[in-house]
Amino acid sequence: MNSVADVWDNVLSQLQRELSETTIATWFDELRAVDIRGNTFILHCANDFKRGYIESLFLKNIKAALHDIFSTDFEVSILDDAGLAAVNGGEAKKASDRFTSDEFTFETFVVGPSNKLAYAASIAVAEHPAQNYNPLLIYGDSGLGKTHLIYAIANVIRRNDPKAKIAYVKGDDLTNELVTAIQAGPNKTAEMREKYRQADLLLVDDVQFIAGKKQTQEEFFHTFNNLYESGRQIVLTSDRPPSEMTQLEDRLRTRFEWGLLVDVAPPDFETRMAIIKNKAALLGLDLPDKITVYIAQNVTSNVRQLEGTINKIMAFKDLLGNDTDEETVSRAIQDMLRRNNEYIPTPEAILDYISKYYNVEESVIRGQQRIRDAVQARQIAIYLIRSMTNLSLDDIGKEFDNRDHSTVLYSIQQVEKKMKKDASFAEMVKEIKTNINAKR
Repeated sequence: MNSVADVWDNVLSQLQRELSETTIATWFDELRAVDIRGNTFILHCANDFKRGYIESLFLKNIKAALHDIFSTDFEVSILDDAGLAAVNGGEAKKASDRFTSDEFTFETFVVGPSNKLAYAASIAVAEHPAQNYNPLLIYGDSGLGKTHLIYAIANVIRRNDPKAKIAYVKGDDLTNELVTAIQAGPNKTAEMREKYRQADLLLVDDVQFIAGKKQTQEEFFHTFNNLYESGRQIVLTSDRPPSEMTQLEDRLRTRFEWGLLVDVAPPDFETRMAIIKNKAALLGLDLPDKITVYIAQNVTSNVRQLEGTINKIMAFKDLLGNDTDEETVSRAIQDMLRRNNEYIPTPEAILDYISKYYNVEESVIRGQQRIRDAVQARQIAIYLIRSMTNLSLDDIGKEFDNRDHSTVLYSIQQVEKKMKKDASFAEMVKEIKTNINAKR
C-alpha cells in the first residue's frame, strides 16, 4: 500500500470541494505524490508550465488540505524530472503502468445494480476486443469507476497479449498534444497520428472535452475511422451521453453511438458497504461492522469519496500511529459529511445573490437582453444552478424565459471554458458560490 499516494487521493478529494472539476482535471492531472519527508509533502510534475501555475495559485489549497488531514502544517515541494531523479532516481509513474497493476482490475471492481451493465460490457470487450461493442462508451458523473473499468479492460488485453499496443489519453490532453504537434511541424503531427492509429486498443478518458474543438474533432474523426475499419477496439468515457454533447460534431456523435452506451450511477447502500469492506481488506484494515455501516450511511456521493475515507483512516493509522477507533473515523469522515450535507440553495437564492453582485435586475438576468454584464451574470447563474441544485437542464431553462436545454448547456460550457483559461474568473465564480453557501 502506497500511503503517500493515498494521502494525495485524500488531498484531491478535499480540493474537489473548493475547486471546479475542470480546474482539477486541467491543472492537477500530471501531479504525482512522491514522498513525505519530515513536514514536507513531495510531489512531481513533469510539465513546467503546470508546475509553475500550481505553485503560484494552488499551493495554499494543497497545504490547507494537508493541515485538515493531519492537523499540522506541511510544506509542499513540487519537483521537475531532474528534481525527482535527485530524490530517488526514479521516474514519475505513467498511466500505462496501471495496465499491469493489481489495483485496477475487474477483480477489485465492486459490482452493484448501478454499474452492473457497464461491468459486464467491459468484460465482454476485454475478452473479445472489437467483436461485439465497438466503440464502448461508459458515461456518468466523476468518481463512479469509469476509469477503473477502462484500466481493467487494458489489464486483461495486456495479459492476453503482452505485445498489444495500448494508447491512453484524456480528452483535454488530446487537444494539447495536437496543438504542440502542429507547432512542431508535419513530422511531429505524423508521429502523433502514428501513435494512436497503430494502437490495438485506444482508451479516451473524458472524451467530452474534445467537443467544440474543431481541429481535435477532425483529427479524432479520422483516427476513429482508421481504428474502427481495421478492427481495433475503441473505449471512451464521458460525463454525459453523446446526445447531450451539443458542441460535438454530428459525425462523431453518430460514431460514438455505433457501439454500446452504458452508464454508471452512484452506488446503493449495499454496494457502498461492499466497496468499503473491499478497500479496507486490500489495505489490511480491520473495520468494525458498525463503523462500516456508519460510513456507508453518510458518504453517499461516489466511490472515490468512499475510498478516500478509507485511505484517510489508513493514513492516520500509518503516518500518525492512530488506532482505528471511532474518534479516528470521525475525524476522517468529517469533511465528507460536510460535503454530503451541503446546503442546496434555491434558484431564486442564486439569482438574488448574482443580481446584487452584478447590479443587474433579476428580470434582466432571466430574460433575453444581450448587454455584456447581463450575459455573463446569466451564464454564471445557469452554471451555478446546475452545479448547486438538482434541477435538470430543461427545468433550468424554464427559470430563464423558457430557454431550451441546448442553450442552457451552452451557457454551462462557456463558463467552464472561461474558468479553465482565466484563473481570476475561476476564483470569482468560486467566491460567488462560497458566498451563496454562506447564506444558508
